[in-house]
Amino acid sequence: MQILAIASEAFPLIKTGGLADVAGALPFALAAHDCDVVTMLPGYPVVLKAIETAGADVAVLPLEPVLGGAARILAVTLHGLKLFVLDMPELYDRLGGPYTDAGGHDYADNWRRFAALSKAGAMVAQGAVPGFLPDIVHVHDWQAALTPVYLAASNRPRPKTALTIHNLAFQGNYPAAIFPQLELPPTSWSIEGVEYYGNVGYLKGGLHACDVVTTVSPTYAKEIVTPGGGMGLDGLLLGRGSRLVGIVNGIDTTVWDPAGDPAIAAPYSARNLKPRVHDKRALEGEFGLRREDGPIFAVVSRLTWQKGLDLVADICDEIVARGVRLVVVGSGEAMIEGAFQAAHSRHPDRVGVRIGYDETLSHRVQAGADAILIPSRFEPCGLTQLYGLRYGCIPIVAKVGGLADTVVDANYAAVNAGAATGVIFPSPTTDALLEAIDRSLELYADAAVWRKMQVAAMKADVSWDKSAALYAGLYRDLTKE
Repeated sequence: MQILAIASEAFPLIKTGGLADVAGALPFALAAHDCDVVTMLPGYPVVLKAIETAGADVAVLPLEPVLGGAARILAVTLHGLKLFVLDMPELYDRLGGPYTDAGGHDYADNWRRFAALSKAGAMVAQGAVPGFLPDIVHVHDWQAALTPVYLAASNRPRPKTALTIHNLAFQGNYPAAIFPQLELPPTSWSIEGVEYYGNVGYLKGGLHACDVVTTVSPTYAKEIVTPGGGMGLDGLLLGRGSRLVGIVNGIDTTVWDPAGDPAIAAPYSARNLKPRVHDKRALEGEFGLRREDGPIFAVVSRLTWQKGLDLVADICDEIVARGVRLVVVGSGEAMIEGAFQAAHSRHPDRVGVRIGYDETLSHRVQAGADAILIPSRFEPCGLTQLYGLRYGCIPIVAKVGGLADTVVDANYAAVNAGAATGVIFPSPTTDALLEAIDRSLELYADAAVWRKMQVAAMKADVSWDKSAALYAGLYRDLTKE
């Protein structure tokens, strides 16, 4: 099958979060199931620079104007990924990131930038690139969610469409005044179209128009059809019935492999964990932590309310008082960043903080820390805990979304059976988190038990193999309709 995937980012070309990891890894996993994926991305400067630096062969394909702007498609293969890059300098040649300017503010024309991505994606899906006609169009999140809307509004034959929700909190809602500029028919301004409480809802429109909705874990699929988890779209999603499917994410186990990771101080495996102590010593040195035998807990995350990192910041002193050293890597809300920096000032050799995201550093943290804290208030899937499992960095997680689906709690039975891979706590509160930390410390105090948990975690299947098979089956079912 020929698949056109449309996303606003894909690792290793452009990444702000887990969406990029999924968009970058899933095509390779799908290849084993006879799915040939071409991924369509905006032509951000970093993407165009990567093409230039690689000296890759590029086919330049003309495209009709997109939302009134000159456009073309660059067809190229980079890092093994087959790509269609939407080259529209007017929209994507920006000095900041993919969504925000250098000051961290959303671009005022994001509505146009990602409507253009969707519009161009619909054009490609219906034959705008000679010799390419996909069987399935798989779009990711609100930035590509208008693609099914444009296709549904067309009178021409169209491929089946799947829309994956990576985080329902981000919906792409804009004022009604932009609707005339989207080049959609008047009938699209309706409750079955893009109208959403008087505004234009990109994700809402896509959820109506697509043939199937997927999200990134079975538990999250159940959460988003409830008023508490549906972010205002629970009724629509509930109405999709069996057309809403939860498929848990995987990770690229060749990129995330402690046995051969060039980023870490010492490689190790589930069969030989002894070298891991060198990664712990290296992490102590990198963050200026006091060298000792006690545990290091880590945070590698966006520092936001959603991720529950305010809870960790609030109890830093209590964590340190328990003999734990803490490493924090991430950026986000200023108050949470400031709280962690203040904790570092109070405990300079017990709390290490690095504001900002560093992909290579995240590998070193997972390899050197003993446990990773993920107290999310909601978590569609989460990849951080999967990296932790892969590296024997025990996840301490809230019982939500994909965290609940991918971590086996260290209860009495699971520990005795050698099946425990982490510690799960029931609700994102400081009391519950502290209780989970205390339980983790009891487990850590028994070296044999902790090692058994690390081995079980590292042997857990966090690859894309099973999930890719589910996606391929979903695609095949769609083509038979």
